[in-house]
Amino acid sequence: MKTIYSDRHTLHNPSLQLRPGSFGDYQEVPKRAFYIRDAISDRGLGAGVAPQDFSLTPVLAVHDEAYVAFLQDAYAAWERIEPRIPGDAFADCFNVQHRDSPPPQDIHGRLGFYTADGYVPITATSWEAIRESAFVALTAQAAITAGDSSAFALCRPPGHHATRRVAAGYCFLNNAAIASQAFIDRGAKRVAVLDVDYHHGNGTQDIFYDRDDVLFVSIHGDPAFEYPFFCGYAGERGRGKGEGFTINYPLPMETGFGVYSEALADAVTRITQYGPDTLVVSLGVDTYKDDPMSHFLLETDDFLKMGAVIGKLAMPVVFVMEGGYAVDNVGHNVVNVLTGFLDRRA
Repeated sequence: MKTIYSDRHTLHNPSLQLRPGSFGDYQEVPKRAFYIRDAISDRGLGAGVAPQDFSLTPVLAVHDEAYVAFLQDAYAAWERIEPRIPGDAFADCFNVQHRDSPPPQDIHGRLGFYTADGYVPITATSWEAIRESAFVALTAQAAITAGDSSAFALCRPPGHHATRRVAAGYCFLNNAAIASQAFIDRGAKRVAVLDVDYHHGNGTQDIFYDRDDVLFVSIHGDPAFEYPFFCGYAGERGRGKGEGFTINYPLPMETGFGVYSEALADAVTRITQYGPDTLVVSLGVDTYKDDPMSHFLLETDDFLKMGAVIGKLAMPVVFVMEGGYAVDNVGHNVVNVLTGFLDRRA
């Protein structure tokens, strides 16, 4: 299995994020990707491959053009308005009432229009890392199109909380959605997205909610108590011709692998019934028991079992990295998913 990786992810390294009651250190740190890269190399899972260059055309197939332009220009615009304020560009107000209003001209307003929370500060070099992360996913997609049976896109920053025009939850461009759309644009009739991150993939759901050519399946912490709070309930099933092509498994706090594996087995059955040409896995390992942003109880060995279950699916698979913040263990947990998958496929 090829691993697609770029050191340019380090260009996105904000200093702070908004946390309950205060500002705190940014949690989506570069060493997350370093630990995963090193664990894959140590385990000898496959060749490391640099991402190819792409135009923004496949990005714009998923994201609003004005939003992408905002991501490119946001920090420069911030510096023009706030030259005396050091640090990252943050929103201090959010557009929660009038989603159909035009984007403001002032950068403070645009930050609140195009971001949803305090987890997406933008630095002078963030755009380069954000774009490269999408290119990592597109390179993995291209490897499958060229004949590989699986590939791992070690994306950073992650993507599954980004909607068509809003950044949220450490996510700016939705890498899994971009890869999925690229499969469709290159002839796939049906694609399935399986999101196993602890947090609901609200951005991916939003992008494909009214479509039947992409099945979105998410297993996650119940939004009644967990981010992103406002979507991810079992009753959300799609809209219009997309009705029935969104499947959510919200699970309670302190879910262990026994309960989790039941949801995963049912998800795999539903994906098999859908009959996609390929599968995109939004791979978050923040379901781990010691993850600082999780209330699930999966053990490191459970990720081997998770990978083996996914490996039962007889179709090409792209794994796209999402969350996982127990940094000392994140590499082991990711490698176990990929190892379980490859062993089952062998």
